[in-house]
Amino acid sequence: MRLAALVFFCGVLTATAADPWVVIEGGEGPGKGKHVVLVSGDEEYRSEEGLTQLARILATHHGFTCTVLYAIDPESGEINPMNQKNIPGLEALRKADLMVIATRFRNLPDEQMQEIDAYLKAGKPVIGLRTATHAFALPKESRFARYSWNNKTDTFTEGFGRQVLGETWISHHGHHGHESTRGLVVPEAKDHPIVRGIKDGDIWGPTDVYGVRLPLPGDSKPLVLGQVLEGMTPDAPVVTGADAKKNEPMMPIAWTKTYAVDGGPTGRVFTTTMGSSTDLASAGLRRLLVNAAYWAVGLEEKIPPAANVDIVGTFEPTPFKAGGHKKGVKPADL
Repeated sequence: MRLAALVFFCGVLTATAADPWVVIEGGEGPGKGKHVVLVSGDEEYRSEEGLTQLARILATHHGFTCTVLYAIDPESGEINPMNQKNIPGLEALRKADLMVIATRFRNLPDEQMQEIDAYLKAGKPVIGLRTATHAFALPKESRFARYSWNNKTDTFTEGFGRQVLGETWISHHGHHGHESTRGLVVPEAKDHPIVRGIKDGDIWGPTDVYGVRLPLPGDSKPLVLGQVLEGMTPDAPVVTGADAKKNEPMMPIAWTKTYAVDGGPTGRVFTTTMGSSTDLASAGLRRLLVNAAYWAVGLEEKIPPAANVDIVGTFEPTPFKAGGHKKGVKPADL
């Protein structure tokens, strides 16, 4: 990787105009020496914005070195989430301690998928956000077709989403674009390190609750439930009338589990069906994700009582919309 260093707040941002990724060297903090690779690439929820900000927070406030990868137009070098076939730089996973993924229906070439496959076969930790439940949509001729969200084979049914994260794409449980989400901590999970410093209502986002099948598979442990609200503000009332059943029961919106691929080592997983860039305006969600990063790499004892999740630099998230990404942006522009 050809990287030219630039000072970036408390961390070091490294990139050149030719590099289709961003690397932020970690400052001081418990995460120093750990490498997080954040994989963006979805058409709607602006993972290219949200994961870049999350990387800045993890590096600047907590010491993790972060590499952010993007869906890139190979001709222009611009970030283009509508291109489902190219996320360069996945070889960074070879030395990663954690993968954070927020992709949607990606059809990546075998040489890129093999990096994800090798990472998962090694049983390394994974954090999945929002559309990562349906991260891949690969053709049958792909060597890695089993990772597709709708895979039908008996040994890896419903692909990466179900087998690794715990669920594939099911439904919009809340009314998309009309009913927002308030996070409520599962009472039995109140002492879990990932929800440290988080109370009911701290987590809110304009994205709707996703449907999941209950109970979640294997050793999944729900941490946060998604209360469906009537409107698109944090103080909106809970849905009533015919819609009240959407909270009876409430869907989990964050959980932990473990996974193993082909009988290999077991890895830790944290999944949340929230995670749009607009959701990350919520300090509660940012804290949940920072805490999850600590937990995923085995640093749960180092999670602060109230982790620093202050925004680093400017963060003005673009409203979620298919094809609504900012045009003409290259990784070096970030």
